[in-house]
Amino acid sequence: MNIIRKSLFFFVLLTSLFAQEMLLQSGPMVGYSEMREVLLWVQTKSPASVKFKYYPLGDPEKALFTEAVQTDAHDACVAKIAVGNLEPGMRYEYELYINDQKVDRPYPLQFQTQKLWQWREDPPPFSIAVGSCAYINDPPYDRPGKPYGSEYEIFQSIYEKHPDAMLWLGDNVYLREVDWYSRSGILYRYTHTRSTPELQPLLGSVHHYAIWDDHDYGPNNSDRTFRQKFQTLEAFKLFWGNPTFGINGKPGITTMFQWADVDFFLLDNRFYRSPNYYTTGEREMLGEEQLNWLIEALTSSQAPFKIIAIGGQVLNPVARYENYSNYPAELEKLLDAITHENIRGVLFLTGDRHHTEL
Repeated sequence: MNIIRKSLFFFVLLTSLFAQEMLLQSGPMVGYSEMREVLLWVQTKSPASVKFKYYPLGDPEKALFTEAVQTDAHDACVAKIAVGNLEPGMRYEYELYINDQKVDRPYPLQFQTQKLWQWREDPPPFSIAVGSCAYINDPPYDRPGKPYGSEYEIFQSIYEKHPDAMLWLGDNVYLREVDWYSRSGILYRYTHTRSTPELQPLLGSVHHYAIWDDHDYGPNNSDRTFRQKFQTLEAFKLFWGNPTFGINGKPGITTMFQWADVDFFLLDNRFYRSPNYYTTGEREMLGEEQLNWLIEALTSSQAPFKIIAIGGQVLNPVARYENYSNYPAELEKLLDAITHENIRGVLFLTGDRHHTEL
């Protein structure tokens, strides 16, 4: 009888553990990193209670738990949990718990806090991966013929380089025609892309930051007139772990972050963009408020390197496609300000054209 009871208990335990693992849709993912706080992200398949256990690398006796968060179908069953009161310059291991059951992953789950180096030592070296244009195939909704996509092993190649962070430069999701005009379609596409199996190890231990471009914002070459832009903004905020979204209380994805002695400025080239073929009014890509914020933020930055991330090409002088040269007055104001304010160490990092411009 005891053998039967023990066998039944073991079977029930295995069934429970398997059930919690089956509830995992995608992630976990590591978002922003500050000196004493990081963001952890996860998505479940249906509403569930999620939390994380974390401890200094190799020292599980000092483990702590985050608060438990209930995922909700309305928000695509996404949970974002800020882990605070950490120590600077530390690497931590973490574990995922769904409905109070640990969910094992076949790859390391780690995060790091940034080092407190100011006034103490040279800034620490770091590495950051960059990429854009991640088209994940979905045969019922792909274009006829040979579509984009495939070769997802690139995510494993990036993971094996062990960068400290990754900056996604837009078109991180390709919304299809069936997705553009419904909230459910938009959340479906973001979920489908984030669930790519080859992507999961990279999500689990590299800190991720992102901007968007036209395809994760709306249709090809979309602009401020896109009807669903508040819903794609909602999806972007749900699925990415940037420290903030938007400036001066205005909607959008604009933000900035620091890593060691480099300042990164993440721009929104869609939410306020006038139509590409608009000729009767003032043409703008960033909009006056975002442009002024960028100039002032660059002026106040003390970082020797200031990296501006934006979805489309900036310095290409040819006024074709969606290059910034199509918006000459706004581009001139930005470049003139960089010169007149004597802002040094500025680099533009751009996506869109299926290769990167630095």
